[in-house]
Amino acid sequence: MPKAINRTFAGALAISLGLSLAACGGMPRNASLYSTKQAVVERTNYTLDVHAGPGGLPISEQQRLADWFETVDLRYGDRVAIDGPSAGGATREAIANLAARHGILLSEGAPVTVGHVAPGSVRVVVTRSIAEVPGCPDWSAKSDMNYTNATHPNYGCAVNSNMAAMVANPEDLISGQTGTGETVVMSSSKAISSYREKAPTGEGGLPAAGTGAGNGGN
Repeated sequence: MPKAINRTFAGALAISLGLSLAACGGMPRNASLYSTKQAVVERTNYTLDVHAGPGGLPISEQQRLADWFETVDLRYGDRVAIDGPSAGGATREAIANLAARHGILLSEGAPVTVGHVAPGSVRVVVTRSIAEVPGCPDWSAKSDMNYTNATHPNYGCAVNSNMAAMVANPEDLISGQTGTGETVVMSSSKAISSYREKAPTGEGGLPAAGTGAGNGGN
């Protein structure tokens, strides 16, 4: 009987250890306070070749390019560049005016695209960036035990995913906006100065009210 009891106890101990090890496999493993789920920015290039002459873009090509901008939904955050040896001053001006309708300025230097630009043509390249946080949400840690006091793998998913979805220009998540170097203190304090220098509304006193007879009195 003692041998049978020992065998039963040993089997129960092995099962409990196995369950404990299985539970440890689902515990968080990130020992830092930094989120492992970060936004990833991906770029996509859209191209359109238009015919350009010595006088710039013909009206028909301008209309085709304007329709293409509408189709790709050109918006803030997109970059528009021109590629090709036929991109003269008149051509650049015509394309810049069409892009300006969407609030976009031409960028210097076009990205590398597939294929070559035919003679007499200009390639318009629209570069669009999107941001997303891969692997979110992450509920892989299924154990309530956290022996290493690690950070949950889903930590940061909500904040970073919302930031990637709401940022107007995903490129700002990589490098941010660069300053112009100009001092804007004078312009920013104009409203404060105007408020302080304005005369109080009651400075002139109360308006005089008529005290003439009323209600038929003498």
